[in-house]
Amino acid sequence: MKIKLLSALFFFVCQFSFSQTEKLLKGVVSSENFLLYNVDVINKNSKKSVKTNEKGEFVIQAKVNDSLLFYVKDYHIKRLKVTPGQIEQNNFQVIMLKNAEELKEVLITNMPSLELSKDKKYEQSKLDEYATEKFDNNEGFQAMRRGAFVNGLNFVTIGKKLLQLFSNEKEPKKESPVEIEFTTLAKNICDQKFYLETLKLKPDEIDLFLQFCEADPGSKKLKENNNVLNMMDFLSAKNIEFQKLKK
Repeated sequence: MKIKLLSALFFFVCQFSFSQTEKLLKGVVSSENFLLYNVDVINKNSKKSVKTNEKGEFVIQAKVNDSLLFYVKDYHIKRLKVTPGQIEQNNFQVIMLKNAEELKEVLITNMPSLELSKDKKYEQSKLDEYATEKFDNNEGFQAMRRGAFVNGLNFVTIGKKLLQLFSNEKEPKKESPVEIEFTTLAKNICDQKFYLETLKLKPDEIDLFLQFCEADPGSKKLKENNNVLNMMDFLSAKNIEFQKLKK
């Protein structure tokens, strides 16, 4: 009887130590028979993360009951819990589903009719353009390319066009920076399933919740350094405050 009891106790201790020891877990991420590259594989328990290589392969430290998150743009977030069998086989096969494409709203407006200006300068510029176009297509332009000189060339028009060309090249192009709103960024990083199932929010509460998060100065830091793990931690912490306000 004592021998059986000791054997059972030894087996229990081995199983417990096995489940508490981190091991290198290997796996492959794919979708519709295509291997997915650069997928974020995150161990939510240890806060460690890696990315898949060109063959969709990854290696990450994990132990039994650890929660793994798989995230890549345009795909649904995959959540899996590590089992003893997966640790023993060490051959994780992860299949991700692509997000359904949504058609963006297209706004069509009536274009205002254009009226020709009666200004003499405008008319003169149009005449100059017409003369230049006619000159480019006639034999005189081709002769000038061959080194010949032709009478009646419109040098004034040519000079204007060359001056305009050089002035446009000297003007630096100004590009205004595009700033992404926190609400848009949060929706792109975390799918709707995260808000409904993980945060337990109602569909009509999501926008209000994100506006509440945007009022926090910490949201600006996430806009500068957006990371899926940081975003989830921030939203989870703000959700606790949000739920208290609802009571």
